[in-house]
Amino acid sequence: MQSVKFTAQIKLEKEFVFILRKRVNNYFKESNLSTKANVAMVLKTVVLMNLYLIPFLLILVMDLNVLTGLLLSALMGLGIAGVGMSVMHDACHGAYSKKEWVNNLLSGTLYLLGSNVLNWKIQHNVLHHSYTNISGLDEDINDKGPIRLSKNTPLKKYHKYQFLYAFVFYGLMTLFKLFNDFTGLHRYDRSGLIKGQNKNVKVEFSKMLLRKIIYTVVIFGLPFWLTDFTFFQILIGFITMHWVASIVLSFIFQMAHVVEGASQSELTESIPTEWSVHQLNTTADFARSNKLLSWYVGGLNFQIEHHLFPHICHIHYKNIAPIVEQTAVEFGIKYNLQPSFQSALLSHINRLHEFGRA
Repeated sequence: MQSVKFTAQIKLEKEFVFILRKRVNNYFKESNLSTKANVAMVLKTVVLMNLYLIPFLLILVMDLNVLTGLLLSALMGLGIAGVGMSVMHDACHGAYSKKEWVNNLLSGTLYLLGSNVLNWKIQHNVLHHSYTNISGLDEDINDKGPIRLSKNTPLKKYHKYQFLYAFVFYGLMTLFKLFNDFTGLHRYDRSGLIKGQNKNVKVEFSKMLLRKIIYTVVIFGLPFWLTDFTFFQILIGFITMHWVASIVLSFIFQMAHVVEGASQSELTESIPTEWSVHQLNTTADFARSNKLLSWYVGGLNFQIEHHLFPHICHIHYKNIAPIVEQTAVEFGIKYNLQPSFQSALLSHINRLHEFGRA
């Protein structure tokens, strides 16, 4: 797999990184705080897990009509999206706990959505975080079906309307993951990324297949066995859960990188920018003062802080964000901030509109 080197062309960029890291480290040292999860984070984990599990248990044990079952399925989608953004995401980065087994256990919450942890870590931790918004390496800006997310991919006529139809296709993301995890694993094996994780592709394929079978049996088999819902009704509930989760996950991630002011680069051997500065150039924060949103999305609206300090639990982002922003301003480095959820959403729609035209 081709890699990219980040090389600071001016001394100022290296000085910025040194000062920023020193200030953030001092914040935790002076406040006598761990960079990992605290009591509030553990409580949040319990709440979000129950937001997924309790509706599922109610579906299994109560005599419900179809509409109520559908609403509970949608609630499961909100719950598992919250778990993915707030719990799984931190755990996969090793940011939840200093104990590896805790991070591994909570990373496994991704299996509750039928996805695969190894694939996710390669796509997100290795490719997205290392090569943010670089076409050909960062798969997050690859075309998603008929949606063009990069200015460096071929433009088709139908892209003209993607700012309208994207909302529908975003809802299919996690459903596609159920199946294309297999092709993704094969692709990562061919590029040497599986070996780079010290994994055996045959073993990982077998484990992934077994987990997906268990997931399918539980999510379909238990409702079919314990309730009076027909298979078709269960299928509609399953699709509803995934569609809600996918819509939430897609928009939150896209509003951090595919927005106005977030640069995109073509695949090249070298980028004349320090890596941390590249993260600032390609990433955006939004709605930092919205406490409920910040709580639910796991601090992913503090995406700049996450990309600069991925091993720090997101529960601390609201406190280190002013440090990052102030330091960036002092050094004359762009800090891309959208004040609200609405402005970030509009910025993403504008970007889709822009990428849909020549």
